[in-house]
Amino acid sequence: MQSPNNSSPPAAPSASWFSRLFILAPLSFWLLFAALMGGLFGVGGYTFIYAEGGSYFSDDPLSCINCHIMEEQYEGWGHGSHKHVATCNDCHTPHTFPEKYIVKGINGWNHSVAFTTNNFHEPIQINNMNRTVALDNCIYCHGEFVSPITSIVQHDEQTNCLACHQDVGH
Repeated sequence: MQSPNNSSPPAAPSASWFSRLFILAPLSFWLLFAALMGGLFGVGGYTFIYAEGGSYFSDDPLSCINCHIMEEQYEGWGHGSHKHVATCNDCHTPHTFPEKYIVKGINGWNHSVAFTTNNFHEPIQINNMNRTVALDNCIYCHGEFVSPITSIVQHDEQTNCLACHQDVGH
């Protein structure tokens, strides 16, 4: 007769799904996976460094002329009334986090695709999303001054500062 203290050892825990996948997948799969990931990160990293991607996280207006197409706008800003009080981001990105970096990300993606595929209008034109951001920023900075004008505009219609001031900024 066995004593209750001599019980059999506990069963080994079953392997996790990840360890089972790692064991069951052939070596050729892991080599292909490593090559694809290495290529993706290698090309992405090279492109990010070559395109000076880190500069786009700053507020430095010089980052806007990394692409030659923005040189005319940069030159205009340099001679304009906003140079001493506003950078490109002050007018062209929202002033709140995370909206600022969401807009920067969307624009970065769109610009990289457009310039890589050479599919953009020249001279460069602002799109509807960026026009809305710029107009919101006009009101953000000049709201008190223009409140008599903005009170006339219908509630469902955005004040269009650019109708009279299209050359302000750059």
